[in-house]
Amino acid sequence: MNASRAWQYARALVLSITLLVAACTSDPAAARMVPESFAPLVKKTLPAVVNIAVTEVLNGADVLAQLPPELRGTPFERQFRERFRNRREQMIGAGSGFIIDPSGVIVTNNHVVGRADKILVSLTDGREFPARVIGFDELTDVAVIKVNAPGPLPYVTWGDSRQIEVGDWILAAGNPFGLGGSVTAGIVSARGRDIGAGPFDDFIQLDAPINPGNSGGPTFNMEGQVVGVNTAIVSPTGGSVGIGFAIPSENVAPIVANLISKGHMDRGWLGVSVQDMPGTRTGVAIAGIERNGPAGRAGLRPGDIVMAVNGERVDSARGLIRAVAGTPPGATVRLTVRRQGTNIEVPVTVGRRPPENTG
Repeated sequence: MNASRAWQYARALVLSITLLVAACTSDPAAARMVPESFAPLVKKTLPAVVNIAVTEVLNGADVLAQLPPELRGTPFERQFRERFRNRREQMIGAGSGFIIDPSGVIVTNNHVVGRADKILVSLTDGREFPARVIGFDELTDVAVIKVNAPGPLPYVTWGDSRQIEVGDWILAAGNPFGLGGSVTAGIVSARGRDIGAGPFDDFIQLDAPINPGNSGGPTFNMEGQVVGVNTAIVSPTGGSVGIGFAIPSENVAPIVANLISKGHMDRGWLGVSVQDMPGTRTGVAIAGIERNGPAGRAGLRPGDIVMAVNGERVDSARGLIRAVAGTPPGATVRLTVRRQGTNIEVPVTVGRRPPENTG
């Protein structure tokens, strides 16, 4: 290859590389997907992430009920019982949370604070405040607590979890293993996960490492908004294997607002047992009805197929339960029901969901 051709080849190669780099850096989606550093996002969000230490006081009977299985039937069982019979033990746990209002309102998981006698919140700047529970919801594992600080506290805002997609970058923050002030990065691995935690399962699956102590901590999008509350992991070892789950903000935010205003959740209830239709058939079949429940009083029958709620199509039993549960008790919903091949409209005045009910 002569000098002239070599120069032309080198020039073409440089031009191609330049165009490739320009294409990558000028693509907003590419810039969003490949952050150069998470440091600016961490500086923006981490001050509003808190560590939560909880203390639960157990009486002697409670302590004895927690006799380790390996001691049962051994000579050490009697020693254990005698040692703890008249003592009050303190069990200490740790979790995470995040401030959503400068007055000190904090969101976390119910399983972090639900049984606590004392709650201590620590900020990343070293300040510590006792906290009290404002409200909790066992069915979704959401709780709201509050601290009283001498001045405004750093806080974060909700993002729209409906806008995140599988493959999007996210940042998880919290208090893994009680270490405090930790962040991990990853992507959204899946959406709409049902892990058997409850009737309202609709988790975001993350591959960002989440460990014990991260419960109640936030999942952030790249704008620094909370799009999920870290709640559970799947792990054969007890540590992160890259399968974590967060409650989407679209579900958490209205629950938090309700807990702040009322201290508890009132959910709608039809008084039916339901099941998914087999195969690819649409709608949700009513398998049974409580005679004096809202659905029974409205004239619904076993075998009816619910096609829509207030005009919004439903394709699964879980979707129907969520739609009804989100309706305030006493309000009326319009069910589109298929009965013997014909669609009819049935108005139902929703009742208040009893504990541990499913319909």
